[in-house]
Amino acid sequence: MGFYARWVKRPLDIFCALLALIVLSPVIAVTAVLVRVKLGSPVIFRQQRPGRDERIFTMYKFRTMTDQRDEAGELLPDSVRLTSFGKLLRSTSLDELPELVNILKGDMSVVGPRPLLVRDMVFMTPEQRTRHQVRQGLTGLAQANGRNAASWEEKLNLDVQYIQNITFWGDVKIILATVGKVIKREGVAAEGMETAEDLGDYLLRTRQIDDRAYQQHMLESRELQEA
Repeated sequence: MGFYARWVKRPLDIFCALLALIVLSPVIAVTAVLVRVKLGSPVIFRQQRPGRDERIFTMYKFRTMTDQRDEAGELLPDSVRLTSFGKLLRSTSLDELPELVNILKGDMSVVGPRPLLVRDMVFMTPEQRTRHQVRQGLTGLAQANGRNAASWEEKLNLDVQYIQNITFWGDVKIILATVGKVIKREGVAAEGMETAEDLGDYLLRTRQIDDRAYQQHMLESRELQEA
């Protein structure tokens, strides 16, 4: 890592996160109230994600889905529980604002590979898992180049590309490009899908792995989250 990545990036993250929390506090407050009214409690959605050096941390987001369940008590599919209000939060990235707290805590950075699910990480190749050598980001090179509309291969390749050349101006360009994507609401989801497809499901669907390998990796995922 160069001078910027080693010595400047973290203090700059803290400054930017604090400034954003102050400036955006009215937006955060209004969003929290609307989430409570439209989607219920809890307002904040918490989920385990692999961070730097693959350490598991709890990531915070505004919830975007209801808790609707079927007759057996099982949660309904994401596409059913994702309301129009939830879609609006996702398309504008307002649901990501609580992650500013993760940045202050040191779990995340403003720019870096997006923190994916633990069950996504276990399906990655060793090279793809090198994306966890740095703090995961509020936005990243993959988000600046397609957001969720990019393929899994494209996103993970861009993540690896990013960690190999972390620069101040590179981060600035990523932030500006991400703002443009959010304003235009581009790449919110892959074509034909309301929510992002898990990496394991994608590999199974495209027959890059078989059912036995899929089950083994899912077991590994559960063990990591229970550790």
